[in-house]
Amino acid sequence: MAVTLEKELLCKDFLTQQPKKLLIDGKWIPAESGKTFETKNPATDEVLAKVAEGDKVDIEKAVKAARQAFEKGPWRKMSAAARGRLLYKLADAIEEHAEEFAQLETLDNGKPIRESRHVDVPQTVETFRYYAGWATKLEGETLNVNDNFFNYTLREPVGVVGQIIPWNFPLLMAAWKFGPALATGNTVILKPAEQTPLTALRLGELICEVGFPDGVVNIVTGFGPNAAGEALATHMDVDKIAFTGEDKTGREIVKASTVNLKRVSLELGGKAPNIVFADADIDAAIKGAITGIFFNQGQVCCAGSRLFLERPIYDEFLSKLTHQANSLRQGPGLDEKTQIGPQVSKEQLDRILSYIDIAKKEGASLACGGERPAGELSRGYFVKPTIFKGVQNSMRIAQEEVFGPVLAVIPFTSAEDIAEQANKVTYGLSGAVWTKDIKKAHRLAAQIKAGTIWVNCYNVFDPAVPFGGYKMSGYGRELGKHAIELYTNIKSVWVNVAD
Repeated sequence: MAVTLEKELLCKDFLTQQPKKLLIDGKWIPAESGKTFETKNPATDEVLAKVAEGDKVDIEKAVKAARQAFEKGPWRKMSAAARGRLLYKLADAIEEHAEEFAQLETLDNGKPIRESRHVDVPQTVETFRYYAGWATKLEGETLNVNDNFFNYTLREPVGVVGQIIPWNFPLLMAAWKFGPALATGNTVILKPAEQTPLTALRLGELICEVGFPDGVVNIVTGFGPNAAGEALATHMDVDKIAFTGEDKTGREIVKASTVNLKRVSLELGGKAPNIVFADADIDAAIKGAITGIFFNQGQVCCAGSRLFLERPIYDEFLSKLTHQANSLRQGPGLDEKTQIGPQVSKEQLDRILSYIDIAKKEGASLACGGERPAGELSRGYFVKPTIFKGVQNSMRIAQEEVFGPVLAVIPFTSAEDIAEQANKVTYGLSGAVWTKDIKKAHRLAAQIKAGTIWVNCYNVFDPAVPFGGYKMSGYGRELGKHAIELYTNIKSVWVNVAD
């Protein structure tokens, strides 16, 4: 399979170090069991590396290290400014190794190198820099409550935090979790997705190199149910769990948290309505629809997987959209010309293909795609960009999260009708509105029950802007100042000053 890469494979040295180990208390150690698992290149089904398979015993070690670092280590005594400087140093180190991280992310996840290079890695750097600045901005208050008392509040770190991240944006999701947790003085145990552990492990190397104290950051690779993930979620000495992933797992984590009522924040799935009115800039909306569903092979929680088109433009829009989808260049992520890569795993590929079959059986018809490509690409986990027409909003293809490059196109008749359709789903993570009527845009943005609404754009993010969901899309907000709330407690102090 021919691949054209502008730069040499900078992650080669990292990949040759086998097997990958766990980061616990500042040291790289094998799993207690000695077990390893394989992480594969989804474009070729070839093994990239063997990785330590952490389990309950390893989580126990990591929690003890994190607790020691939080309660008695230098992290507790370190000034906020010093914590901020460490995060700035980490951001600089990632930027220095940007191309290596981009290549590693593309190899492990499958996404096009242009996305890793221009989205994942730069946003990771900016997220760490944003929260480095927050380290010195944490403030309490003084409250005038009674002449006999002086009252003030302190904002304190939660403590030991378990963080479980998904496979669709492995490096960026690590930054979303690490940034606010470390800026506010917590210690962490990260459990990366077993499908994509490599950039988290490389990040761990840089964390050690820039000087974070031992035990502040621990990384335990492994599996979820009955393994490392579950052990972390149920651990009595973990003060908080932050999870990004599917809603089914989110519900299990909430159940597990009851053992000690640990705090939980969840960023779960989505089934975003992408709504295009007849008065919209059609070319811009088509570009937005392509980005909304085919970016990262559709493996995006806020993907615009339900495209609502006003009836007067339905045929024209669908025709142009289908033409562009068919024109997307599919191939290995490391190929500079690739626009859409493979799905992350065989399991995910099978899931997507099963939903395509379900949609057909429910009466939807294919406008394009719906099958695996032939030839060399058949070695990997590829599925062609897929668009369904003749979709009813009640169909499973419109109600359930496929998490792949599969778009359900649904017509609508009026602004009054569309808000109800947009909200008739269990999720509420995001949505978009395309119109030149700004009043209509604002009204609909207010009516849609979702945490993020884009108007005449899609997939726009910034570390300063909160992100999270309504309903089954979870609770809590990541990014922005709102993420500080996830990782801090408020303490009230009363001082008797009466004579």
